[in-house]
Amino acid sequence: MKDLTVFNKGLEQLGIELSDHQKEQFLQYYDLLIQWNSFMNLTGITEFQEVIVKHFLDSLSLVKAIEIQKGQTLIDVGTGAGFPGIPLKIAFPELKVTLLDSLKKRLNFLDEVISQLGLTDIETVHGRAEDAGRNPKYREQYQLCVSRAVANLSSLSEYCLPFVEKNGYFISYKSGNVEEEMLQAKKAIHILGGEAPEVTYFSLADTDNERSMVKIRKVANTSKKYPRKAGLPTKEPLS
Repeated sequence: MKDLTVFNKGLEQLGIELSDHQKEQFLQYYDLLIQWNSFMNLTGITEFQEVIVKHFLDSLSLVKAIEIQKGQTLIDVGTGAGFPGIPLKIAFPELKVTLLDSLKKRLNFLDEVISQLGLTDIETVHGRAEDAGRNPKYREQYQLCVSRAVANLSSLSEYCLPFVEKNGYFISYKSGNVEEEMLQAKKAIHILGGEAPEVTYFSLADTDNERSMVKIRKVANTSKKYPRKAGLPTKEPLS
């Protein structure tokens, strides 16, 4: 039996209550992650307690930045092994979730997780953010866009803000102090229709891991010029 003491304490700190069924879904997710990780690269973090803290609780820390509402639409850009999208969907089943990733193999894993856990109102989309962000099916269709992808805030804003509807939010999961990064991204955020970010700093449950949530409200529609073609947001961030 896996020890859920750290998980339960972390959930309490976040003010999240889960049923036994939801906790079981997290355990199933962990088992599938380890099973699939044995033949494809999903995560370098595999020890149970580390996954609990650095993947599951970290993903759920979104609640520190925003109150999650019933029926909200959420897209997770560059979802990878499903973080933060799947933990958020398990904890808040009423969310309508889209998981976007450019690697089909990872989406095969996520489709298996969705099927095994019996999750509904969740879809996987194969594609690059630059292409999906121009597709009317996804463009400005979401109240929330989240990303744990590793990229600078200027690039991430160009990848993510096009998905957000007016008055919705893009929330970027970051590490440590992001003041300088926000300064560099100021112009890009404005060009893409966002207002000045708000940041929430915190430490992950019982660790020294310093995290930050950068929350950007979208106040104007994104110009049709953005996102630019594949690769450019990373190679030449707006500044």
